[in-house]
Order: sequence, then C-alpha cells, then structure tokens
Amino acid sequence: MQTQMINTAQTQAVEAQLAAARGAAGGLGSNLTEEQKLKAREAAEQFEAIFIAQMLNPMFETIETDSLMGGGPAEGVYRSMMVDEASKSIAKKGGIGIADNVYRELLKMQEA
Repeated sequence: MQTQMINTAQTQAVEAQLAAARGAAGGLGSNLTEEQKLKAREAAEQFEAIFIAQMLNPMFETIETDSLMGGGPAEGVYRSMMVDEASKSIAKKGGIGIADNVYRELLKMQEA
C-alpha cells in the first residue's frame, strides 16, 4: 500500500512539473529559452523514470527476504526507494526512449 502512495505522489509531482514546463513556455512558440527546454527535458525524464519504476516494481515484489536480515514494513519502503532511484538513473542515462518522445511532444505543444 505504501508503494501505491509513493507512486501517486510521484505521478502528481511529474504532472505538476509538466504543467509548470507548459506554463513557463506558454505562447512562446519556437522562441523557447534554453532554460525552458531544460525544464521540459527534466519533466520528460521524470515521466520516463516513473514509467520504468512501474515496470520494475512487480519484479522486486516477488523477491522474498529471509527473516534474519530482512522483512518488515521498512523493507517495503526502502525497496520502493531503491527502485525509484534505479529508475531515475536508467532514465537519466537514456532510458528506453520515452523521454525523447515526450520531450518532442512538449516542444510541439508549445509551438502550437
């Protein structure tokens, strides 16, 4: 259940950043500044990181831990944080291509 709360918070954070990126570049068309393009790129990478985390979470949920050194509610929180950080790292290093497409679409939206 905590994983769902964390993922919901992440989704809301990315949505807020996408809205901020749209607002910062609102109506400027192709005259976007480098800072605005950077914000759009960061939002796209964060979106991809959340997508990757959603794919990785089920994989890690099936791993059992021994009772001697693991288990308990805290492990679920730390495992979720580990998956989130791994997802951010994957997205930052090129990911699976979602960020590039989202970034292009964000720029197209600003040109319209």
